[in-house]
Amino acid sequence: MTLIDRYAAVWNEPDPAARRTAITELWAEDSTEYTETAEHCGYDALEARITGAYDQFVATGEFAFVAADDRVSHHDAVTFTTHMVPATGGAPVWSGTVFLFLGQDGRIRRDYQFTGAEADTRAVVAEFLTRLAEGDPDRIAALFADAVDWRLDWPEAGHPAVPWIRARSTRADVAGHFRELNDFHRPGDQGGPKPKTLVEGRDAVVLGEIRQTVRATGRSYSARCALHLTVQNGVITRYHVYEDSLSVAEAFAG
Repeated sequence: MTLIDRYAAVWNEPDPAARRTAITELWAEDSTEYTETAEHCGYDALEARITGAYDQFVATGEFAFVAADDRVSHHDAVTFTTHMVPATGGAPVWSGTVFLFLGQDGRIRRDYQFTGAEADTRAVVAEFLTRLAEGDPDRIAALFADAVDWRLDWPEAGHPAVPWIRARSTRADVAGHFRELNDFHRPGDQGGPKPKTLVEGRDAVVLGEIRQTVRATGRSYSARCALHLTVQNGVITRYHVYEDSLSVAEAFAG
């Protein structure tokens, strides 16, 4: 039975003990499931969430949950569609997109469930922001396509004080960008208010504020920024950044 088959089956499992066992085998202990209105963190919360859905929809004999045959996987990410269908057969009464990010042991670390055409975009952007906060360049780059439309709000010639800001075009370039970004800033001093994300189809705009401290000068700076991201087939294909570049350059100057 595949991961997706097991995922669909746990929502239909009538036995509480078997349901709990399936949850611990599918999800990591510190995993979180995100819906558009709630977060369910850890085994107890996941069990309550799944049991609630089972009691409301499946135990009544009205519905069952099934996974569509549309799996797309990329590195540690898997996405597919799930349906709630009448138990007696017929068209789905509800459909959603599931976006899973797996740990090295193959268990689910983060589980995003969305409805609507913008589901993949929201899930990938949310995961990108999570990995950006964690700061691992290779894990960030794993969310990008092999070829990336990369644009930064700087002159093409760049700026000598900030050499990491230059043209990029590949996933390896993306990892290099975030690796160099880490090298030039103090670890643990980055932050900012929670960004806002606007999504329309495959495109997302993230509005936020960057707060960093420069290693070489010890200067801290804040820079407002906007990201224009495009997500296709579960990966980021466009990464355009518009930021307060003057604040960044001044923090690195002398």
